[in-house]
Amino acid sequence: MRKRKVTYPTPRNKKAPPATVEPVYVRPSVVAIDLTAGAGGGAFAIGDRVRIIGSGLYNGEAAVVESLPGGVIPSALVRTEGGRTRRVRTIDLEKITAQG
Repeated sequence: MRKRKVTYPTPRNKKAPPATVEPVYVRPSVVAIDLTAGAGGGAFAIGDRVRIIGSGLYNGEAAVVESLPGGVIPSALVRTEGGRTRRVRTIDLEKITAQG
């Protein structure tokens, strides 16, 4: 028959450890989610000339809206002046006004 392990109570004269604040660790791969993106960036129609703002690919480049696919976050499929296509959140687009 095995002998049970004896547990001893903590001593009453032992002081509590000093309160230390643990540093908050933020992983470098954490993604920041823009909660305002669901509201959309305005009313766009197919054929509108827009400029891509915000950060990311083709930032600051002019484009034309080719389609407006549905989804949880409003987006638009745009074709840049360089001929490249990209799906962009409508919050990251601004209309280019006609000058003249």
